[in-house]
Amino acid sequence: MRHFVLALFFAAFSVGGASLAARPDAGSSAHSEHSPLRLETNIDAMGSTYTLILYGDDENQMRSASEEAAEEARRLDRMLSNYQAASEWSELSREAASHPVKVSPEDFDLLEACVSYSRASEGAFDITVGPLMKIWGFYKGSGRLPHRAEIQGALDRVGYRHLILDRATRTVTFDRAGVELDPGGIGKGYAVDRMVDVLKKNGVQTALVGGSASSIYALGAPPSDPRGWKISIKDPKDRNKTIQDVYLKHESMSTSGNYEKFFYAEGRLWSHIMDPRTGYPAQGVLSVSVIAPRTIDSEAWTKPFYVNGRQWAVQHKQKDFRVFLCEDQKEAPCAWLP
Repeated sequence: MRHFVLALFFAAFSVGGASLAARPDAGSSAHSEHSPLRLETNIDAMGSTYTLILYGDDENQMRSASEEAAEEARRLDRMLSNYQAASEWSELSREAASHPVKVSPEDFDLLEACVSYSRASEGAFDITVGPLMKIWGFYKGSGRLPHRAEIQGALDRVGYRHLILDRATRTVTFDRAGVELDPGGIGKGYAVDRMVDVLKKNGVQTALVGGSASSIYALGAPPSDPRGWKISIKDPKDRNKTIQDVYLKHESMSTSGNYEKFFYAEGRLWSHIMDPRTGYPAQGVLSVSVIAPRTIDSEAWTKPFYVNGRQWAVQHKQKDFRVFLCEDQKEAPCAWLP
């Protein structure tokens, strides 16, 4: 479903228990020739809602760009979604253990990138985490505590090394049955970047694109503030509070937190952010926000920084990244990494 609103609005965007709000410009009640138009669009794809906020002077151009970006999100849904049986990734999960499966050049490049993230993160990022997400009840559910035997059985089918990528034939093979791809750790970031590319191609210079408000790209700066788009990071222990405000311009930010999907069992909180190497949800970190030039990078790297913890994140943070990390401790729990 798509919704269009064309008016004079300025946006405030929040992540970490995210909310999207808009309010009229205090100094104007009607459009004037010097005031830019604002167009907002919502698109449902890959089990998420993507929000586009565009500013410009040409209503037809803005609508056309927004429509094309929405179609790009739907196209990627057909390629990546594990909610659609006919998607390329669903086909791989069904077929790649029995024979090599030829995929599109775009899909092959994305899978290679995922393997690179896995190697660089020492396995903390892994798109084969699907079997673990299912036995923990986080796939289309709120979670459940599985038996150790279930976890071990799932771990036997998890690991990026089970993916055999042949660039010469552009085929993908799994070296064992039961391996499943899960786009949850990278799909939104990739889709946001592709949608931004579509907007740029259509001449849009000012926009905010968000996937479920957890992966965001800020193109240019809104008319209300030349510093950029104001993004509020919520306190992971109280989502009604803002713990840090940032301004984004021509860059992305993604946030992962234990409040997104979780349940309580045996006196502790279990979140959906899984350590693919142990088979258990990661502990010790509450949320991580990563600011990076590309949304695919900011989304992918929130998981390793969350799973591996502060010390590892400090040692492995890329020079052009900014990382805001909240730990489960009483003193100075939230801070920017050096």
